[in-house]
Amino acid sequence: MRNDKHLAIELRKKGLSYNKISKKLNIPKSTMSYWFKNESWSEELRKELSRKALFVAKKRLRLINKERKEKWEKWRESHREVARKEFNSLKDNQLFLAGLMLYWGEGDSKIENCLVRLSNTDPEMIRIFSLFLRKILDVPKDRIKINLILYPDLDDKKCKDFWSEYSEIPKETFYKTQFIKGRHPTKRLSYGICSISTCSRALKEKVFVWLGLFKEELKLCGSSSAVECNIANVEIAGANPVSRSKINDLGALTY
Repeated sequence: MRNDKHLAIELRKKGLSYNKISKKLNIPKSTMSYWFKNESWSEELRKELSRKALFVAKKRLRLINKERKEKWEKWRESHREVARKEFNSLKDNQLFLAGLMLYWGEGDSKIENCLVRLSNTDPEMIRIFSLFLRKILDVPKDRIKINLILYPDLDDKKCKDFWSEYSEIPKETFYKTQFIKGRHPTKRLSYGICSISTCSRALKEKVFVWLGLFKEELKLCGSSSAVECNIANVEIAGANPVSRSKINDLGALTY
């Protein structure tokens, strides 16, 4: 039998944990657990130590989360600052304005999901936004993803060929097609719905900053001087698709 049990009891009653007693007296924790398993005062002490440890752990976790949030906010703010600096040099670029207005009307509005995404049935809109992603946001083609939503009677390959041609995005980057059942027997979309996107919180921060700055520009310009603010010549309404000649002009602009 060990002759240091009385020392362990003395330290335990002082409120020390098994870990600390084990380090001081070199007694295995399993031995102390056996010694004190029927001692009510030791059990109460164990509960108290557990409560304190939990309190400390929660406090430490809050500090870690706070530091992490501050770190990521600083990172996001750095990209917002870049967007602010870029805005003045981009705001006269028609492709920039076209892509930004498309995103304002049709783009994903949840900044938390990091998706710079636009969904539409108009191929011209998809083509402009593809240009915007590649020429303005500098996204490589292999990082641009396309998802199609089709009716069961539409040909998957034919639709992929169609949207790949318009978007100039290779079919290898397309997600698996989703098929839905339409309620109307005759009114069907010829090529389904195309969703084009890239995943980047940094780019989404930039787009949101640009939209905010552009809205401020509109407030300063006023509705009567929209032409001077370079927005009157950008046709975006889904009911009046932009002609292919205008789309080609957009693609040929300087960036």
